[in-house]
Amino acid sequence: MALFKCKLILAVKFTWILHNVGSATDVCKVTVSQPSFREVNYTPSTVNITCSFYASECPGLAQVLWFRFLALKHEALCTPMCTNTGKFKVIGPSNDKASLQISHLTVNDSAVYFCGVAFSQSVSPTSKQTGEGTTLVVRERTEKDHIEEYILMIVLSSLLFLYNTTVFAVFIVYYKSKSKFLKKTERENESGEQHKHNSRRRVFQAIAQELYRKRYAENRHQTGNLGTDDDNVYQNR
Repeated sequence: MALFKCKLILAVKFTWILHNVGSATDVCKVTVSQPSFREVNYTPSTVNITCSFYASECPGLAQVLWFRFLALKHEALCTPMCTNTGKFKVIGPSNDKASLQISHLTVNDSAVYFCGVAFSQSVSPTSKQTGEGTTLVVRERTEKDHIEEYILMIVLSSLLFLYNTTVFAVFIVYYKSKSKFLKKTERENESGEQHKHNSRRRVFQAIAQELYRKRYAENRHQTGNLGTDDDNVYQNR
């Protein structure tokens, strides 16, 4: 009974909106179809209600109008201009399809949405038709949703903590490995420098010893020659 009353009110309003618009042919026929039910939760910020139509021998372009029926009132949303452009937007028509986009979705948007299609250049009674209506139910947040969201936050926080801990541990291991490598390199460099220093020192010592030996040999040779000369002098005397 309520649905019949809604359809009756909608038909009267639809006729009033399109009264005396155009006159061309009486064979235009339009059929409109809508999904009967749509349920969404509180998560999405927007939702689209689709409307499909078929037009036979209809002149001009189709106009798509949207209405909704709440528990205690009915509203003309887009006829064809939308009364609240920040919340409602008509997409299409294109390829005999159109949709009503509802933004900033809340539980209060739960209602029956009717799509109307009209060819204003025709006066045929069948050139202006409405769909059977789409019942939109926006499900509000429940205690279960709160618990699931809380658990999800805990899981995400735990994963983030594990990730940070792993990154920190890898950094520590890398830092220690790099420190050991640098210390080993420094020791090897110091060892190499010490080895080079010792090698130079041994070479210097060898050279010094060789020079000392040569000098000692020369001095000894000179001393030997001096003794021979003294003997010859003594013998001559």
